[in-house]
Amino acid sequence: MRTTFTTSMFDRLKTAMNTGSQGGNNKYKDILKLSVGNIYTVRLIPNLESPENTFFHYYTHAWESFSTGQYISALSPQTWGEKDPIAEARYTLSKHGTDEEKEKAGKIIRRENWLANVYVVSDPTNPANDGQVRLLRFGKQLHKIIMEAIEGDDADEFGAKIFDLTATGCAFKVKCEKQGDYPTYVSSRFAAPTKKGSLSEDQVDEVVSSATDLESVYNKKTYDELKEVLNEHFYCNSGGSSDTPTTTSNWSQSKPQQSTPAPAQATKSESDLDSTNPLDDDKVKELLEGLE
Repeated sequence: MRTTFTTSMFDRLKTAMNTGSQGGNNKYKDILKLSVGNIYTVRLIPNLESPENTFFHYYTHAWESFSTGQYISALSPQTWGEKDPIAEARYTLSKHGTDEEKEKAGKIIRRENWLANVYVVSDPTNPANDGQVRLLRFGKQLHKIIMEAIEGDDADEFGAKIFDLTATGCAFKVKCEKQGDYPTYVSSRFAAPTKKGSLSEDQVDEVVSSATDLESVYNKKTYDELKEVLNEHFYCNSGGSSDTPTTTSNWSQSKPQQSTPAPAQATKSESDLDSTNPLDDDKVKELLEGLE
């Protein structure tokens, strides 16, 4: 028998969204690819057993390797409130480094994002996703809209209904537009309850049970593993020493290797945001264009 999404569950979810979150297997391929000029209709899937884990709030670092030219991305331990060697190096060099060091540190892009399980009602760019459980990755723009519906100005109209997968629930229309050189999602909105895209109770049971453990999507690396990544791809220390240099006097001034990076199609297929894997062109574009 299906467990309903209760008021107490909704309260636990609200608390989690206001505080943070808690990660991996390769589920990266299940993340919806949003492209400019389209509207994607989805329904948010609640985590009925642990409502506070309905969303996964996380941070990543990404930059172009100074030794190989690959795009490197790593899940930040700050996601769980833990020490992060990449964040430490970025901060130290930005504040106390030379002009050259500050410029180099600025190449590390830090992103804040969220993940959610969604039931896809309509994916205009990949109709094969329709009727499937997929992952929605979003940044601050969509997060703000969701929070407004949960406890903001739109809460009276929507509230817990945004997690109701039946005909009394509300679908989320994610509108991807272009603003300058970047995508924007500010026109996205929740729709009024409708039977279109709604599920029966039996279907709800199946959808909820097939949702992904969001903390398993990205690989979690230890502090020392991230130091090795930093040494190899930022400081260009091929030996992978764990003693990361942070001062001008012992900074590695070596130039990046002159080897030509392999083309995107020659790299590994869509892996998760693993700091040891290059990203394909789509991932690079998403990371560098805001993921908002």
